[in-house]
Amino acid sequence: MSPVWSLCAGLLLLLLWVRHRGLEAVLVHHRWVFVCLFLLPLSILFDVYYQLRAWAVWRLHSAPRQHAQRVRHIQAQVREWKNEGSKRYMCTGRPGWLTVSLRVGKYKKIHKNIMINLMDVLEVDSERRVVRVEPLVTMGQLTAHLNPMGWTIPVVPELDDLTVGGLIMGTGIESSSHIYGLFQHTCVAYELVLADGSLVRCSPTENSDLFYAVPWSCGTLGFLVAAEIKMIPAKKYVKIHYEPVRGLQKICEKFTEESKKKENSFVEGLVYSLEEAVIMTGVLTDEAEQSKINKIGNYYKPWFFKHVEKYLKADRTGIEYIPSRHYYHRHTRSIFWELQDIIPFGNNPVFRYLFGWMVPPKISLLKLTQGEAIRKLYEQHHVVQDMLVPMKSLEKSIQTFHVDLNVYPLWLCPFILPNNPGMVHPKGDEAELYVDIGAYGEPKRKQFEARASMRQMEKFVRSVHG
Repeated sequence: MSPVWSLCAGLLLLLLWVRHRGLEAVLVHHRWVFVCLFLLPLSILFDVYYQLRAWAVWRLHSAPRQHAQRVRHIQAQVREWKNEGSKRYMCTGRPGWLTVSLRVGKYKKIHKNIMINLMDVLEVDSERRVVRVEPLVTMGQLTAHLNPMGWTIPVVPELDDLTVGGLIMGTGIESSSHIYGLFQHTCVAYELVLADGSLVRCSPTENSDLFYAVPWSCGTLGFLVAAEIKMIPAKKYVKIHYEPVRGLQKICEKFTEESKKKENSFVEGLVYSLEEAVIMTGVLTDEAEQSKINKIGNYYKPWFFKHVEKYLKADRTGIEYIPSRHYYHRHTRSIFWELQDIIPFGNNPVFRYLFGWMVPPKISLLKLTQGEAIRKLYEQHHVVQDMLVPMKSLEKSIQTFHVDLNVYPLWLCPFILPNNPGMVHPKGDEAELYVDIGAYGEPKRKQFEARASMRQMEKFVRSVHG
């Protein structure tokens, strides 16, 4: 039988099976069928398009020339809204399904949509060690642009599709944050279009009140049109040390101890149960032992969290050299560990070698095609929550996560929180070490109820000044 006839026969059998089971049942209980056959190829096309676009824009140097024109168009839309009487709230015209957040906001349908098509790197200033970018530039785009030039940014949140604007207006964190703070703390200036249509630049010395108010404001103060971010020299590898730790008290002590060491370029913890974790520390380097180089970002490699778990199961420490860009985006291919719920066999060696080059599906496409049944399922039986608490409350916090959610692995990421002006700062007058505890997946707690459990978690976080 020819390949064409085989493909046709396979598609026919698939359609008959879908018709028999019902489309909604297949999408809810066998979502991997739809994801593998449609969303993975479509995600590849999306990536190819945006990569070619970014390459062409940079080669033609068109971004800086067009930026001012695009900003004027945004200003004109805002002034039009003002002339209409400012009767509705404004919001960005970017569709809700395009964001990485699982939330699909209904406000987009009733508010005045301001179209903001700003997705380019504008300038790399090696003398000032600053890169100027538009708000829709992604982390994957930025590291691909800067690393070949010998630069990187101090805080690179893992997922490729996270945008500069989202990380500034919301929260951005990485395993280097115990040194540099949150993503917002690596920014030196913002440019915004305000509600009267004016364009303003703000920095610690220029419109400083606005500069410190922008982070965590969720876009309520103006439309971000550009940001300047610090750069640091890039190195070829991250020398990473894996250390399994057992016992909750020992886990917290070890993680706190490593987070206080400034000689560690990176600190991260993956907690696999209440009493088991792997603590990872990394150092940037240009030298590597060839036998210990692990290109973890290659499509056929095991998912990173599964790779780390091997050290826990074998109860042994280990050292590897991971190429820097592979390390920065180590959780992208498996969307941390969320992809195992969508494609249960995704980490199988056969799947990785044959189809791993298409992974992961775009989160935006997953949202766009999830349907009402899956959306409700996620709302009631799934959590994507990051709680930022003082490091001194780590042990109590993990116990609370265990009781209220019982989701594993948990992601631990330390960060220093300076006592800057603005919306987020430590309770005291001094900078304080905090930790981000990330819970992503299906809670295993019996009688889990989404709203009640989240309210309980929020109450706890407030009680420890998180």
